[in-house]
Amino acid sequence: MSVARAALAALLVLACGAALAADQLVTLDTRPGVRVSYWWMERDNAPAVLVLLTGGPGAIGMKGGVPTSPNFLIRSRDRFAAAGFDLALVGKPTDHDDLDFAFRASADHVADLTRVVEKLRADTGKPVWLVGTSRGTVSAAAAAIALGDRIAGVVLTSSITQTKGPYAVEDLDLKRIKVPVLVMHHKRDQCNVTLPSDASLIFDGLKNAPVRKLLMVDGGSGPRGDPCEPWHWHGYVGMEQEAVDAIVAFVKDPRP
Repeated sequence: MSVARAALAALLVLACGAALAADQLVTLDTRPGVRVSYWWMERDNAPAVLVLLTGGPGAIGMKGGVPTSPNFLIRSRDRFAAAGFDLALVGKPTDHDDLDFAFRASADHVADLTRVVEKLRADTGKPVWLVGTSRGTVSAAAAAIALGDRIAGVVLTSSITQTKGPYAVEDLDLKRIKVPVLVMHHKRDQCNVTLPSDASLIFDGLKNAPVRKLLMVDGGSGPRGDPCEPWHWHGYVGMEQEAVDAIVAFVKDPRP
């Protein structure tokens, strides 16, 4: 092998290694004896960091060294990254297997997310947005209330509007959120805890958000399975790119 070819081969190996190392799992201590991991995707010249908060039990589905959850936000991560954002896909804390509504609204969960946000701000120096879907909207709203201006904004998609306890998003102290908020909901969402007709209750509660937008979207195709699961209207099936584009547009330029 010539010197030139050897040098080229070495450069290719380095480039592949850098690409593989770019996206990685980061684990940090959040509370005494508790750790939280997030999948970190850093992109050149990103204008902001999006903290993606999944629904359901809160898992990102790490298998084979990568997240595999079909959740709308997790399966759409490459679309957000292609739009130029840094991403942190937050998983479950080590002391909880199922992030139910009560835990997502709790001081412990807020402490976990606060620690994640503080690390991201310190490491990147960039504005941080919380983006939640389904149960993740309870997480995003609760954390936004506590974090104040330490975050740049919030996106709530397929928001929880019906629960047996005081943990629906509209039940939280939304007037304390003083950053831009996008409330996005699919018009045909058939999940019994994320009623499209109730999305306006969240919007109305955001009395002190400097910018707030209620976006009712329609479109997609091929809904299947449980209407509260990712492959139904609840998870923006068949319209992932359109949903991501709407979120990205608001984050880049928050307008009513």
